Amino acid sequence: MLEFENRRIVDTSRPPEVPVKLVDDFTPELIDVGAHHLCPGCGEPIAMRLVMEVLAEQELKNRALAVFGIGCYTAFSNNLDCEVVQALHGRAPSVATGAKRADPNLVTFTVQGDGDMVNEGLQEVLHAAARGEQITCVLLNNGVFGETGGHMTATTTIGQRTKNTLEGRNTDDHGHPIRIASLIAELEGAAFVARGAVNNAGNVARTKRMVERAIEVQLLGIGFTFVEILTMCPTGWFVETEEAPAYLDDTIGVANSPGVLRDIAPDSQSSSSTTIS
Repeated sequence: MLEFENRRIVDTSRPPEVPVKLVDDFTPELIDVGAHHLCPGCGEPIAMRLVMEVLAEQELKNRALAVFGIGCYTAFSNNLDCEVVQALHGRAPSVATGAKRADPNLVTFTVQGDGDMVNEGLQEVLHAAARGEQITCVLLNNGVFGETGGHMTATTTIGQRTKNTLEGRNTDDHGHPIRIASLIAELEGAAFVARGAVNNAGNVARTKRMVERAIEVQLLGIGFTFVEILTMCPTGWFVETEEAPAYLDDTIGVANSPGVLRDIAPDSQSSSSTTIS
């Protein structure tokens, strides 16, 4: 050990004199296996971790039903220690609706990417929200069809690059992006709508509180709840892994500001534009 301004630091220029040991296994309770096959720097495992932490902390394991869409994140469904149903492309909100209506005691949530939800199944989530279905939909939004080659989706923001659109999206060729959380926030059946991100520790903490609130509102039974989570995809964006968090801020983070867009639950302070801090 070395001394530096009265602090002890580890000398990493040579092997440690005492071998390191595992202090604790920090894998969340409801994730069976922490290892996954998603790309280095991917934000989706972070998003899934915080969702499962919320379910564990609220002791909802035996009531939880996850409905997965189709995307890179789908492989992660095998890691979860809760009931999981696989839906067809874009159809997760409808499957979740059926399950919740069949058993209202379930805490039902969907996990979808932007390609699955907004390209393939836009009508499904919008109608579920308009009907006020008592489910929670979680959108993992990176603006990329990551599983199928890295092409843009309906949420890819202006100037954002993808692996096969290196010059970035432009309105003349590709039109304007769909800001799905903003659309859902306008629907009267929606009780809680928020947008978070996982590109730094502060955003992860705020996003976790959004998920907590979404599940809380679902349990109140007053309407549809939705959390959009902006995630990193350095492979699909064709940027270096370490550059991805900043790239998120500069592209999809600029066009989709994090915050609470709608909260009509009884104990909320405001019906819109509330910030979870």
